[in-house]
Amino acid sequence: MVKAAYNRDATPGTSPRTRILVVGGGYVGMYTALRLQKRLRGELDRGEIEILVVTHEPYMTYQPFLPEAAAGNISPRHVVVPLRRVLERCTLLIGEARAVDHAKRTATVTTLAADDDGTGPVEIGYDELIIAPGSISRTLPVPGLAAYGIGFKSVEEAIGLRNHVIEQMDIASSTREPALRDAALTFMVVGGGFAGVEALGELEDMARYATRYYHNIKPSDMKWVLVEASGRILPEVGEEMGTYTVRELRRRNIDVRLETRLESCENRVAVLSDGSRFPTRTVVWTAGVKPAPVLAETDLPLNEHGRLKCTPQLTVEGVEHAWAAGDAAAVPDVTSSVPGTVTAPNAQHAVRQTKVLAENIIASLRGQPLKEYAHAYVGSVASLGLHKGVAHVYGRKLKGYPAWLMHRVYHLSRMPTLNRKARILAEWTLSGLFTREIVSLGSLEHPRAEFELAAGAVPSKPLTRRHEDPPVLGKSRGKSRGRSRGESGGKGSQGARTSEDRAED
Repeated sequence: MVKAAYNRDATPGTSPRTRILVVGGGYVGMYTALRLQKRLRGELDRGEIEILVVTHEPYMTYQPFLPEAAAGNISPRHVVVPLRRVLERCTLLIGEARAVDHAKRTATVTTLAADDDGTGPVEIGYDELIIAPGSISRTLPVPGLAAYGIGFKSVEEAIGLRNHVIEQMDIASSTREPALRDAALTFMVVGGGFAGVEALGELEDMARYATRYYHNIKPSDMKWVLVEASGRILPEVGEEMGTYTVRELRRRNIDVRLETRLESCENRVAVLSDGSRFPTRTVVWTAGVKPAPVLAETDLPLNEHGRLKCTPQLTVEGVEHAWAAGDAAAVPDVTSSVPGTVTAPNAQHAVRQTKVLAENIIASLRGQPLKEYAHAYVGSVASLGLHKGVAHVYGRKLKGYPAWLMHRVYHLSRMPTLNRKARILAEWTLSGLFTREIVSLGSLEHPRAEFELAAGAVPSKPLTRRHEDPPVLGKSRGKSRGRSRGESGGKGSQGARTSEDRAED
C-alpha cells in the first residue's frame, strides 16, 4: 500500500497545509467542493488548504435529466458535468474509497492505476472529511434479475436502455416468429417512483413516435407494463396527482399494476405476484438502492439503515472533523414536528445541504459558530413524456403541459454551469424544430468487439449485451456475426434509484 503519494505534506520550515478530503463526486461532493474553492480561494492560492476530491467518475451526473437523455431529447454528454473543468482549484483523484479510519484520519483508495503499477490501494491522510459517496443499486433476490435486468441509475445505463428499446423494435420488425416479436415489443418497468415513471413515460413516448418509421409496427403492437409493490405511484407529488398519473398512463395503454411484485424473470418470462406472465426481453429495475459499501468500512456511527448519523449542523454525530450530507447522511429534519424525523435522501435536500455544509466547514476552520440545516420540502415535479407532467409545488397541483414546462424550467435552472444550460436549451430548441433522432448506437458499449472478431479472436466483450443470452463459443464466425446483429443492446444492471432517492423539487 502506497502511503507517501497523497499524504499531507509541507515545505520545510512551514506549517503543514490543511487537507479537506471529499469522498464522492455527486451532488454533495461537487457542489460542496465548488463552494469551498470559491470561499477559500485565498487560502488555496497560498497553499494553506488543499481540497482533494476522490470519485470513481470524472463527472457529476445530473440524474433528473437521465429520462430525457434516454429518450434522445438531450445528448448524454450534456447531462454530465466534467469535474476537472468546474473544480479547477481542487485536486481530483479518480478512484474508489474502500475504507476510512477516521481515528487515524486516513482513507484507503483504489485508483485506476492500482492494477497496472502493482502498488495496490493508496492511503490518503486528511484533516477534514466530507463523506458523500451516495448510494448504489439494491436488488431483491428475484430469479433472473441479475442476468436480464437493466438498471437506470447512470448515464451509461440510460444510453444502453435507449439502444435496447430501439433494437427490440428492429428485432420485432425483422422476425417472422410471433412469440419473439411479442416478447421484443413487451417492455416492463419495475418501480413506481420518479426513476421508473419518468423513464417509462419518456421511452414509451419515444417508441410510439419511432413506429412511424417502421412499416409493420404500430403503437398498439407494443405493450408497456409498470409494476409497483405499493398501492400508489409517485407518492411525493401527492395522492391526487399520483392517481392522475395512473389514469394518464393507462390512457396511453400502459398496463399499471399496483400492489404487485416481480417474482421472477428467468428465461425471459416475467412472472408477477398476481399470477400474470409476460414473455419479455426488457425488464428495467428501478425499485431499490442501498448505502455505498464504504460506509460499512468506516469507524463512523451508522443508523439502522446504514446511513451516517448526523447532527443538524451536518457533522457526523459523536466525532470531530467529519461531515456528511445527501444520500449517505441521516440528517435530522428540524422543520418536522415529529421527533426523530430525518430529511429525505433526495436531490432537493442534497443540493441545499451543500451550502450549509460548505459554510460550516469554513466556520469550523475559522473558529466560528456553526449553522443548522433547515429546509421544508416544497414539493416535486415529474415528466411523463413530451408535453406531459405532474407537479405538486408549494401546495399547488399542476398537470399536463404546465407541469412539464415547470419540470424543464426548474431543472434547467439547477443544472450546473452556464455551458451545460446553454447546450441543453439549444437542444430543446432544435428538437422543437426538427424530428426526433431514433438511431441506435449499441456498438458504442463494446467498440473493440467487431475488430477482435475480424482479427480472428474471440471478443473479450461479446457483441451481445450483458443482459442478453451469452454467445455460444465454438460456432463458426459467420454464425457468430449473424447472432450479434440479431441481439439487442443495453447495459445490464441490478437496480436503480427509488423515488425517494431521485425525488425532485
